[in-house]
Amino acid sequence: MSLDAFLALLVYAFVTSITPGPNNLMLLTSGVNFGIVRTIPHMLGISIAFFVLLLSVGLGLGAVLTAFPALHTTLKIAGVAYLLYLAWKIAMSRSLSGKGEARAKPMRFIDAAAFQWVNPKAWMMAVYAMAVYTNADHPFISVMLISAAFAIVNLPSVSVWAGFGTAMRGFLSDPVRLKWFNIAMGVLLAATLWPMLR
Repeated sequence: MSLDAFLALLVYAFVTSITPGPNNLMLLTSGVNFGIVRTIPHMLGISIAFFVLLLSVGLGLGAVLTAFPALHTTLKIAGVAYLLYLAWKIAMSRSLSGKGEARAKPMRFIDAAAFQWVNPKAWMMAVYAMAVYTNADHPFISVMLISAAFAIVNLPSVSVWAGFGTAMRGFLSDPVRLKWFNIAMGVLLAATLWPMLR
């Protein structure tokens, strides 16, 4: 892979990692409700699992999904169902962590990691990156370089969203503002399904 191609890949990785999507909206909400420290397992789950997803797609999972469309459809249905469940949980959350809602907990590492396998934006990012940036003459090396580019860019990018949410905690300490923020985030998270359902 040429330096120009790698730089273009880094830009693609940054733009797709920093723009709104299910992961970033959930991290924003988690930052508001739980703070940055308690959101770290969520951020790590996203970044590590997305790295594994990239490697899997690059090393053949994409071909398996193309060969077995029913498996792709099953993943899509599971993704829609889980995303709607998460959107509902976010919309119904009513208090900042430590202020009266003992049952509220941030997303665990394993939950965030598992979500990547049904996250439509993650799949789109992985499939597109492998289709465009893989070099047919050096497939293994190019898959490793693509995965490394995302590993460099993804965690800092998603951390911005959790940090922004944490910065909003003071403003959203008012229960009415927090209620409407969480409802808006739940609706926006559900709305990220629109491109997949068209």
